[in-house]
Amino acid sequence: MHGIVKSSLSPPQSTSQQAIHSSLSLYRRNPLSEMTSRCSISSSKEVPLFQTLKGIQQLAETRRFKLLRLSSQKFHLPNVDGLQAWFLDQFGVLHDGKQPYPGAISTCRFSSVSFGILFYFLTVERLATSGAKMVVISNSSRRASITMEKLKTLGFDPSLFLGAITSGELTHQYLQSDLRQLHAHSVFMALTLNRRNDAWFAALGRSCIHMTWNDRGAISLEGLGLQVVDKVDEAEFILAHGTEALGLPSGTSLPLTLEDLEEILKQCAVKNIPMVVANPDFVTVEARALRVMPGTLASKYEKLGGEVKWMGKPDEKIYKSAMAMAGVDAVDCIAVGDSLHHDIKGANIAGIQSAFITCGIHATELGLGKFGDAADSSSVQALALTHDAHPSYVLPAFMW
Repeated sequence: MHGIVKSSLSPPQSTSQQAIHSSLSLYRRNPLSEMTSRCSISSSKEVPLFQTLKGIQQLAETRRFKLLRLSSQKFHLPNVDGLQAWFLDQFGVLHDGKQPYPGAISTCRFSSVSFGILFYFLTVERLATSGAKMVVISNSSRRASITMEKLKTLGFDPSLFLGAITSGELTHQYLQSDLRQLHAHSVFMALTLNRRNDAWFAALGRSCIHMTWNDRGAISLEGLGLQVVDKVDEAEFILAHGTEALGLPSGTSLPLTLEDLEEILKQCAVKNIPMVVANPDFVTVEARALRVMPGTLASKYEKLGGEVKWMGKPDEKIYKSAMAMAGVDAVDCIAVGDSLHHDIKGANIAGIQSAFITCGIHATELGLGKFGDAADSSSVQALALTHDAHPSYVLPAFMW
């Protein structure tokens, strides 16, 4: 993988490993940045190679599949080409909510950035060609079908994926009261996720306070048989899909600030009303900016003493569902994501390998200013320890 960094969490490098690192170091940034890019274009001696197709091919053949492990894992897999299934996060990995990241789709692509021209390899199309099974697993409040439609509008070919499993889809299935109402593509999950098979969900009741989206589009509760209420005294549980509005009994929504929603949570906490959070992310990347997500509300509610049922990553249910969809075991999988707390920790819990994308939600914490910048390995190590999340591989972006 292009730009994979080895952390000091691992044993000291051997001479051969140091040689591989040397071959990966195609570009060194200004020393003032205090970062060494092991994934980018390097010294002026090699820049001319990018001026001819022959030079590009030479770089591709010599640098394409150099791999380094970040840390010692339970399942040793020296060649990622042997992996059968790839579980891909979407925001921060495939796209930023508005456009796909450079190199995420096409088999090969040039992208102009401040330090030169990069040649990208790791792509969805390349993985599909290799026979890999790909499943999108996302902490998104949206249903799986909507997620696949979104990817299509961004230029991804939906047929290359087995499908998508989102935290919103899991939430929908757990709240579903009648299997006959499900779409065919959801039945395989619903057979085990239906609320009839989960005592906690079965005891929830049907009336809820619905926290949803406004600018991003409200989440539909169609087919769930829920009664949306706007009075705390009438609510049996809270359903958190978004952080911008309060759903109304009329089917419309009322735009509210985070502070307004927190005031409602305070009232709910006093009455011990449980919460289901359909998107456990705290923030997400959107057009290179960070947007507050429902997980922030859920965290606040727990601090108020409220009970929260967290759906999606890092809970292992979403990974087990992905493995079931792909028909593989944990040893055959790798999860790719940009959130240490959700993607990487979730992969650790599920017992599968992981690749941490540094140019996502942690970019600012890691001191990264531009897409494709490689993080300092000691910074990655410190941040990983803070989150108690341990990636197998570290990449600046989803590219090969």
